Amino acid sequence: MRWTINGTAYEADVDVRTTLLDLVREHLGLTGSKKGCDHGQCGACTMLVDGRRINSCLSLAVMHQDDEIVTIEGLGQPGNLHALQDAFVRHDGYQCGYCTPGQICSAVGMLDEVAKGWPSHASADLSGDVTLDDAEISERMSGNLCRCAAYPNIVDAIREVACGDNRQPVLAAAREVGA
Repeated sequence: MRWTINGTAYEADVDVRTTLLDLVREHLGLTGSKKGCDHGQCGACTMLVDGRRINSCLSLAVMHQDDEIVTIEGLGQPGNLHALQDAFVRHDGYQCGYCTPGQICSAVGMLDEVAKGWPSHASADLSGDVTLDDAEISERMSGNLCRCAAYPNIVDAIREVACGDNRQPVLAAAREVGA
């Protein structure tokens, strides 16, 4: 079977019952996405499939052979972080870091949903523009749990990127504090 993950073609001979999460972690060595609950309740395994966020522990790999799959490894690299990765670092939105890959992939997908005008349960108006306030961000990210309770910092990081606030790269911020 063949997949395109982070822009790279992969081929693997796996059991048709293999989840997308197990494929990328156990067969392809992409270990950024985490297995938290294995029941789709924590969001640690969140990946983007054709731009939409999914719980990869609940989705069979065989279903995604013709899809464009993006894991945390495909969003950015050291020295060239995705804007959300950079904001998570600066806002300390990661604590232990276990949920961070899923949080960031989910936030990327969530911001795309907002850009498309998709309302959430917390949206005040179902037919107009979405106001991305803290309550809206929290509701949209409610499928991603953080055992360390870094939620305020996670919301701050997402809000900064969503609102287009001027962001400083991590290295420039470190220089300012003398690190």
